[in-house]
Amino acid sequence: MTTNPTSPVVPVATDLQDERLIRTEGFKGAVKVGINRVRGGDLGVLPIVVGLLVIWSIFQLLNPFFLSSANLVNLLLESAAVGVIALGIVCVLLVGEIDLSVGSVSGLSAAIVGVTFIKQDWPIGLAILTAMAAGAAIGLVYSLVYTRFGVPSFVITLAGLLGFLGLQLFVLGVEGTINLPFDSFLVWFGQQAFVPGWLSYVLAVLGVAGFFLSQLTLSRQRVKAGLSGRPMRLVVIQTVLLAVILLFAVWYLNQARGVGWMFVFFAALVLVMHYAFTRTRWGRSVYAVGGNREAARRAGISVNRIYVSIFVLCSTFAAVGGMLAAGRLAASAQSSGTGDVNLNAIAAAVIGGTSLFGGRGSAFSALLGILVIQSISSGLTLLNLESSFRYMITGLVLLLAVILDAVSRKSRTSHGRA
Repeated sequence: MTTNPTSPVVPVATDLQDERLIRTEGFKGAVKVGINRVRGGDLGVLPIVVGLLVIWSIFQLLNPFFLSSANLVNLLLESAAVGVIALGIVCVLLVGEIDLSVGSVSGLSAAIVGVTFIKQDWPIGLAILTAMAAGAAIGLVYSLVYTRFGVPSFVITLAGLLGFLGLQLFVLGVEGTINLPFDSFLVWFGQQAFVPGWLSYVLAVLGVAGFFLSQLTLSRQRVKAGLSGRPMRLVVIQTVLLAVILLFAVWYLNQARGVGWMFVFFAALVLVMHYAFTRTRWGRSVYAVGGNREAARRAGISVNRIYVSIFVLCSTFAAVGGMLAAGRLAASAQSSGTGDVNLNAIAAAVIGGTSLFGGRGSAFSALLGILVIQSISSGLTLLNLESSFRYMITGLVLLLAVILDAVSRKSRTSHGRA
């Protein structure tokens, strides 16, 4: 076979020069690359989005009130507190570790706020900062025990689960429950704070504009580095689709009470952590440590510092989630952080797509996973079914998520992408 020496030579991006990858350009090429990645085990958020649509469709058929704007407003508010705790679980899972004490830490933070704010008459801001500092200190102790003595995180945090549950009961004392006044900031933020209608549309537009600019910047940076850039047509289509979804969601929620500030706060934390994971050196180090600890160490990454930051973040998020839950319930009680809080936070991170094997997942896992769990809970409540069905269905969904993670991991290995 001969080639025409006068024909122009189209440069091939560095990441597409491997013969196992598809050498295509343009919009159709990007779609083919995406399909090939799914076949190779890189599923992204596709399974959880499909699962969420299936769950919503089933419950809407069984009860027409499920997808009403009033129920969706409550669903989002109920998702925020445990969702923030799940965001911390995503952090520790990314480095291949686990924290079993997030429920106890969240309950302890609620107790600290109740005692300092109500009994000691501290300003609410100082009480919140104290609870967050306690959460950060707990994470620091975990990380020091882990990095200095090599004790598995499973054992450390299991001890923390028991110890901090006891400390929570001790702090609350014989009364057991401390009611928070309805005119306090925490209760107002958890129950009555909603974004004004016009501002919710502005926030949605700003979110869409931020998505477009981030994708455009990322594509240009990849092309400048000699890698394949995302076609402009695909970026525009994704931006328009995101705008339609967000604006419709805001309009629909505004038919009831609107978008709660507590959910906006949770979504903002997810975006901040997504930026930190994907655009900072620290975030890249987290994925490197989770993918291969020894390789990360040989590459010059301070592995111990990454573990310290991750455990501190996880416990701090647990403290914040506990305070949000206290504000939602208007009380700090002995039952705060107990029950299924621990399991729901861990299940949300895994169901949302964070790998139990470390190195794979995103901040959006917490958002998507808690939406699935809370949707199941809300749907079964509307059907007047017992909580036993919620545990069984949530357990089944969790098992399917873990199986899917294991299968996709094997598929990625067989395609040379692990």
